[in-house]
Amino acid sequence: MKILFLGDVMGRAGRAAIVEHLPKLRADWALDFVVVNGENASSGAGLTGAHAKTLLDAGADCLTLGDHAFDQRDMLQFIEKEPRIIRPLNFAKDAPGRGHGVFEAGRGRKILVTQVLGQVFMKRPFEDPFGKLEQVLKTHPRGGMVQASLVDVHCEATSEKMAMGHWCDGRASVCVGTHTHVPTADAMILPGGCAFQSDAGMCGDYNSVIGMEKAEPMRRFVTGMVKGRFTPAMEEATLSGLYVETDDRSGAATRVEMVRQGGRLAKAGPSA
Repeated sequence: MKILFLGDVMGRAGRAAIVEHLPKLRADWALDFVVVNGENASSGAGLTGAHAKTLLDAGADCLTLGDHAFDQRDMLQFIEKEPRIIRPLNFAKDAPGRGHGVFEAGRGRKILVTQVLGQVFMKRPFEDPFGKLEQVLKTHPRGGMVQASLVDVHCEATSEKMAMGHWCDGRASVCVGTHTHVPTADAMILPGGCAFQSDAGMCGDYNSVIGMEKAEPMRRFVTGMVKGRFTPAMEEATLSGLYVETDDRSGAATRVEMVRQGGRLAKAGPSA
């Protein structure tokens, strides 16, 4: 199975890049399934129903969220009627929507997509991500009930993401980090066949501070004073993510490539 995961979509620039590039990537790379993290797609904080539809119509098969899952209030209702949107498993017991989903990936194959929030350096405490994830992966073994499984681990600490990757090895086909918006140069296949990258990066304008216009973040760092709001940067965005090929029988990853398309970052991908 050929899987593409794209990191946090950041504001209008990120949405525009998805609309411009994703249809061609689907065709050129003969992709079977595309997962996009959309939790910053609407003004840099959360995802509206309208913007979710834009990303899905552009070629995403499934959208994941994150700690900003419900910053846009209409998502509280929209997620209940759109099964292709996955919120974190460990967000809250009474959170609307689903923390995992099983989707068709063509030719009778199925893929599990799930997401957890980390605990280290996060603004609020979340339930144990390892325990929550174990329940889902046990009932959806890769190469068994599903031909592939993908875990989006949304957290601050690189160490926590790496620990989750090693924990997922042998259990999941892909474990990829999101949230910190900067792609890490550690894409690899772990010994048990799990494709891993600590952070996929963002789909946004990299002439910025993690996707935000530079002036206000720089002012706060230099002076410690707040003058205005953060606003998403608006120049051409780079699509950043991870390309993975898996074996349908075992669910193990057989190939992994970092993805960077368009914008300022050096190009990377299976055809680069």
